Amino acid sequence: MNTTFVKALSLEKSPSNVDLDINDFVKSASKVIMPVGPITKFAAHNPWADMEQQSFEEVARRLKIISDIDIYPSHSVLESAFKRGEINQEFIEIRLQQWLDMKSLDLPGGAAIQYCRAALFQDKQTFEYSPKTELRRIAKELLRLKYEIPKKHTVQTYSKRIDKESSDKITQILNGQMIKWCKLFLDESQAAWSMPNREKGFYSSWRSLVHYDPAVSSSIRKRLNDLPREADQALMEALLGLEISFLEIQDYLEAHLLALPGWAGMMLWRSQQYDKDMNLLTEYLAVRICMEYALVKPYLPLPQKKTEDNIELLESLIVSWANWGNLPIKTWLQLSQKEIKARLTLAYDFDQIVRNRILLEAWEHTYEAQLMNIISSKSRNAEENVKPTLAQFAFCIDVRSEPFRRKLEEAGPFETFGTAGFFGLPIETCQLGSRHSHPSLPILFKPQFRVNEFSSEPNFKSYQQRQQTVSLLSNTFKKMKYNMSSSLILPEITGAWLSLQTIARSFFPRGTGILFRKTKEAWLRKPSTQLSLNRIQTSETELPIGFTEEEKVHYTRQALNMMGLIEDFAPLVVICGHGSHSTNNLYASALDCGACGGASSGFNARVLATLCNLPEVRKALNEDGICIPKETVFAAAEHITTMDELQWIYVPELSNKAKEAFDCIQAVLPEVSNQATTERIVKLPSSIISSKNPKAEAQRLGEDWSEVRPEWGLARNAAFIIGNRELTRNYNLDGRTFLHSYNWHKDEDGTILGNIISGPTTVAQWINLQYYASTVVPHYYGSGNKTTQTATAGIGVMQGNASDLLSGLPWQSVMQSDQEGYHDPLRLLVVIEAPKEHVERLFDQNQTFLQKVRNGWIRLASIDPEGNWKSWH
Repeated sequence: MNTTFVKALSLEKSPSNVDLDINDFVKSASKVIMPVGPITKFAAHNPWADMEQQSFEEVARRLKIISDIDIYPSHSVLESAFKRGEINQEFIEIRLQQWLDMKSLDLPGGAAIQYCRAALFQDKQTFEYSPKTELRRIAKELLRLKYEIPKKHTVQTYSKRIDKESSDKITQILNGQMIKWCKLFLDESQAAWSMPNREKGFYSSWRSLVHYDPAVSSSIRKRLNDLPREADQALMEALLGLEISFLEIQDYLEAHLLALPGWAGMMLWRSQQYDKDMNLLTEYLAVRICMEYALVKPYLPLPQKKTEDNIELLESLIVSWANWGNLPIKTWLQLSQKEIKARLTLAYDFDQIVRNRILLEAWEHTYEAQLMNIISSKSRNAEENVKPTLAQFAFCIDVRSEPFRRKLEEAGPFETFGTAGFFGLPIETCQLGSRHSHPSLPILFKPQFRVNEFSSEPNFKSYQQRQQTVSLLSNTFKKMKYNMSSSLILPEITGAWLSLQTIARSFFPRGTGILFRKTKEAWLRKPSTQLSLNRIQTSETELPIGFTEEEKVHYTRQALNMMGLIEDFAPLVVICGHGSHSTNNLYASALDCGACGGASSGFNARVLATLCNLPEVRKALNEDGICIPKETVFAAAEHITTMDELQWIYVPELSNKAKEAFDCIQAVLPEVSNQATTERIVKLPSSIISSKNPKAEAQRLGEDWSEVRPEWGLARNAAFIIGNRELTRNYNLDGRTFLHSYNWHKDEDGTILGNIISGPTTVAQWINLQYYASTVVPHYYGSGNKTTQTATAGIGVMQGNASDLLSGLPWQSVMQSDQEGYHDPLRLLVVIEAPKEHVERLFDQNQTFLQKVRNGWIRLASIDPEGNWKSWH
């Protein structure tokens, strides 16, 4: 490291004589972005997770300054919601009055509230037009009266500053270079030739190759000669060359990270996954800012930053009062200085961010009031089902489970529970015949055990050979496809078969998909399997296989406690995982579990059901007070969300009563599935519906490889309800709520509630804010139109061949059409059924959750034992 440089920068630029570690600045700056994993492991993420120590509005203002993006819904979206009746005028007035009370402006005759009401909906008044010269004269006169314009902090990279003053498009060139080098470095064997020297790191590899890049002019390549060998040293020297002061370093790094948050996020993700890449984000910034320095060096020194044009700002404030305050321009000089200051201050402070914040909060308040009217009702409690419960179902809290649970409960004497879809099992799974395992739990956690699927049947080896044949054909095709020479002859080899498949899948997608799948299953003939639940010793570097006897009991007890099923067991208990099915869909994993990186949770359901059936586990649970009757049998199934089907994956030998329950379930499932599909399918845009048969149409959407919207996923999610099923049973929540079972009577110390808040609620908030961000800033936090996306480097998608790596949801996941939205961008409302004291205890135990509530990242309400609703935000 260049110690002379460090000392110089410390002495000349920093407020105190401290050593500068550029990696510390990079780490702090990285909080403005989020790690972006490969799309094959798509997991919901909150784009602003590391900024929640600031309020939502503060982050909105900061991102507006740095990247010119608005993270509040646009005025058109809010206005449309108001016209649909989704924003109550009363709640707008309440929020507006609260804001005005904080300002204490001294204006006559209700002028402030009249101005704000008009500005909220941009209800412009007609005013007599004044010549530009007259408007300028009045603005100058107001400046002479010494009205001080607040100064806004601005953060701009040198490349952006030059773009504003010239037509050279430095930022576009810089971004293009970074996209190209990031694709090459991060490529997962899609490129015909791999980037040389990748093993040495991003900066070293780029440094050795950039001198040969024909896309870079010789003069720029010359400026990149003699770069330091170490990335951190190169980054510091580039910052020094750009004359970035000590106090501006973090802001400057943040601005560069937010220029391409997708590619920067992938670098951050890699740095967290692999020890050898721990400084990869520093290398990324070193490449970017060294390249920027080479591009902008001819323009240096840049002229001093211009201060905000006070006269133009005053003109806009004066015009806003003419538009929304019915104050003619020529009357300003007749006002007292006190009133002038009050009016200008109001117009300045009541900007678009404040207006959109008020409307969004009123929208959220309106939804909360509607939900309160549903679940605060006491009348339904008298409608208890007097028939004994035949079967109980534990579903994932996923919002898509709510309609299916409702239809299932209507169909018979069934009871449903909601819990996290991985069922509290910190496992890595390996299916039969596979050489690869994958984590099957939320990305919040790391797997602690591995569970293998195996078979002891004689025909297992032949099944394994057939499966290896399928894998070999698939892998060979991919290798030939991505190899430069073999890709030229691949069409000649596979042309006839692929042409036939193209025709079949294009004109008969449903029948072709079903035929191919059944043919493959019939040929593979998978034998019956078992799970490696008993502990097997492994090496210290590998996860242990299976569980000890104590661990079996612990995780079973924990799962039953979390779902609230510790007594009154039905003869049959079904643990329901969930997954989806779609064809040719880059976002297929986004339709599986939103928390678990695209893993479906059927395997976890089978593991838990098997553990619950073990005699030794039941004996230990009985000693703990959880008495499972001998006649009760646990089974496992998977809820396929694209087709609203419940598919059995584990049905052991049943007792007589369990067999009766199973037969009853089998009898009603087709109708339950049909009703759930009918309710769901009408919400899809009518333009994509081609059949009047809901079931057949759902199957087609899942099999059609041209379909951009096989299902809505978790769109329109808005609330997370933690409480007994009686709160919501028999009420249509429109597939907008995460439902987690909880009984505060059985949680004396608040441990269960704390676990729900720190785990499932956090994941639900990530899902909620990912849908929110992809709706309000689709060009930045979303991923654009599916039909124009390009799969790149085997890790993600771009728009075209040179865009940021797109980390969010596609347009089709949140919009009905180009003009009409589907997802309502509301921040998650958490509703807890518990006494006030329990919520206050939760705040004491979980300061992070309290911070989220106070800073507006999540909204909270509670229902006490008397049914009283309390809002905590």
